[in-house]
This record gives sequence, structure tokens and C-alpha cells, in this order.
Amino acid sequence: MKNVLIVDDQASIRQIVRLILRKDFALAEAEDAVSALEQIKLLKPDAMVLDVMMPGEMDGYQLCEKIKQDPALADIYIVLLTACGQVADQEKGLALGANAYFVKPFSPVEVSRHLIHALQVK
Repeated sequence: MKNVLIVDDQASIRQIVRLILRKDFALAEAEDAVSALEQIKLLKPDAMVLDVMMPGEMDGYQLCEKIKQDPALADIYIVLLTACGQVADQEKGLALGANAYFVKPFSPVEVSRHLIHALQVK
């Protein structure tokens, strides 16, 4: 079973994502980028569902970039899930290495389908 790390500062979003992914993936959660980075180093997840706007010293864009620049972590499949819906936001996320970009409000079923397909192909 593939491992997915859900990173979002809103517990309700983590819960929605967890409910839709729990039958297909082993899941872990983090509420900010710093704790996510610690979990990434321990768990080496296959994928992440990552919010962009989070409190603390690092946002989702910065975490995405940090992961993709680290050769040991660069193959983690990153889905940005965020309220930042402008074309420039999406372009920035993809340019930093995100593999997919979903805008809140989102379809949990579409996120699940996307991850199932992406991780089967990987």
C-alpha cells in the first residue's frame, strides 16, 4: 500500500482528504510544513497532498521546492491542494515541482482518482 502524507493547517480539510483516501492508501498527517518535513524524512511517503497557505516559517510552495531540490526526496508525488486559484499561483506551484494542482473547494473524488492513477503508474 502506498503512503500519502496529508499536510494542511485545517483539521477539517485533513479529515475530508483522509476519509476519501483511507481505503486506498496508508496515511499520515501534518498541520504545518516544518512538522511535515520531519515526517517526510521518517516516512518517505510516495505522495503528499499539500496546502499552500499555512502558518509558520515555511509555506507549501517553499516545502514543495525544498522536497524537489533534495535528490533523496524528489520523487515524492506532490499534489497542491489550495485556495490559491489564480493561474499565476498554479504556474508557480507547477514550476516549483508540484505534479498536480487542485483548487479549494475541491472534489475529494477527483483528488483520490488522480492519486490512484498517478501512483499506479509511478
